[in-house]
Amino acid sequence: MDLSTTYLGIRLRTPLVPSASPLSEELDKIKKMEHAGASAVVLHSLFEEQLEVTPVGSTREFRVGPRDYLKHIGEAKQAVQIPIIASLNCTTLGGWLSFTRQITEAGADALELNIYRIPTETKVSGSVIEEGYLDIVRTVRAASKIPLAVKLSPYFSNFANMAASLDALGVDALVLFNRFYQPDIDLEKREVTPNFTLSRPADMRLSLRWIAILFGQIRANLAATSGIFQANDVIKMIMAGADVTMLCSALMRYGIPHIQRIEMDLAAWLEQHKYSSLGEIKGLMSQQNCADPGAFERAQYVRGLSSYTSLFPMRP
Repeated sequence: MDLSTTYLGIRLRTPLVPSASPLSEELDKIKKMEHAGASAVVLHSLFEEQLEVTPVGSTREFRVGPRDYLKHIGEAKQAVQIPIIASLNCTTLGGWLSFTRQITEAGADALELNIYRIPTETKVSGSVIEEGYLDIVRTVRAASKIPLAVKLSPYFSNFANMAASLDALGVDALVLFNRFYQPDIDLEKREVTPNFTLSRPADMRLSLRWIAILFGQIRANLAATSGIFQANDVIKMIMAGADVTMLCSALMRYGIPHIQRIEMDLAAWLEQHKYSSLGEIKGLMSQQNCADPGAFERAQYVRGLSSYTSLFPMRP
């Protein structure tokens, strides 16, 4: 069974790619990912904040510094045969430029820009925020020729236009979507606390929708992330138009060998349904190819409400 796909200009054996997570901080775990069938690995993100001098008495801790991260890229390249994709998050254009060059020199096969920004200024318009994203991509694209992916949030006034604008700048892939971890409040301590939760299968629907809409409209590859746990999730994403499916919570919950289970079930499903390759189902259920294109847009909302009330009738 041919499960191969192309992502960032690289031919991959399967669409199963572990996404950025603490799992990729250790070489042994990267080796285990390769052994389990991962076709590439996205390393944990390097944050520009790791350069800042930690104030006396600060409780902030970072697991790895910039020099260690660059060294880790080289060591990972020596340890495995699959592509190593670096992940970068910066706060300044200078940081994006400097680290992109260093990551390129370290030998990464590709770079994923983890643009994690939450605008809170009331006087800054959405267009200014969007132009900031585009400036980052222009800067990075000019600094390196290695394949470039951009991991985005869905929080834009017109995400389709933003995707097209990034595509026009020459990005090689869009990763949909970044999950912004939301804070919580400790009622007893009166403190704001982090609230880290793993994704759930239902979380895949947002990226499924937008991948289906964007398929065929932009040149860049489409990577699906969040909520992908089983082979059926992978199949749905590929049918929507994804080139790869990224795994994180599934591996943290079930372990790295779960990659092999997903691959086996994926191959079995294709064989059962008389397909000889993954490429045969790619984009079959995208907006441009499915029988009901409106299902990905507003019209489906009314249908969804109707089905909900029929399944769960309101009590008097």
